[in-house]
Amino acid sequence: MNCKGLFLTISVLFLNLAVLIAAPNPDAGKTIFKNNCASCHNKNMKDDLTGPALGGVEERWAAYPKADLYLWIKNSQSMVTKGHPMATQLFSKWKSVMTPFPSLSDEDVDNVLAYIDGVAKGTYGAAPKDATVAGTATGGAQAKGASGAWIYYGIFGLLAVLALFLWNIMADLSHSKALADGNTTAKKKTFWQLASSKAVVTFVLFALILFGGYTTVNNAIALGRSQNYSPEQPIKFSHATHAGLNKIDCNYCHDGARRSKQSVIPGTSTCMNCHKAIAKGSNYGTAEITKIYASIGFDPTTGKYIENYDKLSNEEIEKIYKKWIGDSWMKDNSKSSLTEDGQHEVDHQWNGIVSSLTNENKASVSGPIEWIRLHNLPDHVYFNHSQHVTVGKLECQQCHGKVETMDVVKQYSPLSMGWCINCHRETDVKFKDNKYYESYKTYHEELKSGKKTSVKVSDIGGLECQKCHY
Repeated sequence: MNCKGLFLTISVLFLNLAVLIAAPNPDAGKTIFKNNCASCHNKNMKDDLTGPALGGVEERWAAYPKADLYLWIKNSQSMVTKGHPMATQLFSKWKSVMTPFPSLSDEDVDNVLAYIDGVAKGTYGAAPKDATVAGTATGGAQAKGASGAWIYYGIFGLLAVLALFLWNIMADLSHSKALADGNTTAKKKTFWQLASSKAVVTFVLFALILFGGYTTVNNAIALGRSQNYSPEQPIKFSHATHAGLNKIDCNYCHDGARRSKQSVIPGTSTCMNCHKAIAKGSNYGTAEITKIYASIGFDPTTGKYIENYDKLSNEEIEKIYKKWIGDSWMKDNSKSSLTEDGQHEVDHQWNGIVSSLTNENKASVSGPIEWIRLHNLPDHVYFNHSQHVTVGKLECQQCHGKVETMDVVKQYSPLSMGWCINCHRETDVKFKDNKYYESYKTYHEELKSGKKTSVKVSDIGGLECQKCHY
């Protein structure tokens, strides 16, 4: 192959590679949608939920630059504040603040839009039109699983072809040089001879070290991050029931969030403020609430706390709560005595209490409930809840997601340094009626005069290393 032909071939290969890399990835968009959007927007993209149906969103924004749609998804309220027509119209109609997603890149948004469009049109994960009946059954799954991987296979294939071309050129050049030097018996080197040469081996070792270093650093950066972590807790506490259905304010249970660094795990006594009166849950009856009673020593039969409860043995505690569970079962099932099914239910619930409230380090049922920690920042990171909740006036959902829709709470945000910094760069400081910021006189004057339209957290030191690391 001559140089011109080789140049054209390589140009086509890299053009195809660029197209592969640039194409939106709906599989990546699906993951982002599930983690960030699915709590408010219907996953079928056709019906409204808390937020509007997303099918056709690009067409509805077609009259505006694509950058406007990107900004709307990343920080809708900044557009509402500036009076953007489409943003104002949507906010007026839905009357709810969309959670900002400052950590999303334009590429992430394109991936989400590709997923939304594919689901709305029925093309995402669809089997080929000429698929057989047997093929149709698996076609959707194959398409979903393979659509993300084919890009990497394509890139690998193109690089392999390019490597073969380069080997052929190097072999020809080496052979031509040997002949020019007078070695008439010289033979063209085989692929193995070239691959095992000192230069190639050195390059491969360098590439492996580079790749290994990159992988190690990436894994080290991700160490300890637990986005979407959702452990099973000792008690099946539903935030959807408490914060969603019953509208209990987050700060009622996590009262430390507004006055201290820690949001605090609610003490069992906080639960008892309501559950002295509410003895049966809407989902699990006595099964989960009795765990609260058994941990703190409240007898729901008498409505009083048990004296010297911490000195009782597990066998003595068992009699108290098995009686309560049995009496409740008989009442709910209109029975005058426990049947075999009733006894089975009593034993089952008691075993659940023991399993939830004891472990290898805690033998007694009585004592604090050992909840599993969900959010855990590194020791070298300082974060103050009251600074963000009371001073910054942030909603809990901005960092923790729509907790009021979660039966089992998960870690919503990545809690990475980049995620925090992006938020500080894009979030407006709430100066109005906020005595904490009265000392920033220059900024107040610039806002009144119109010299500034907003002040970001980064303007008041939100990007200083010492704010979080000292």
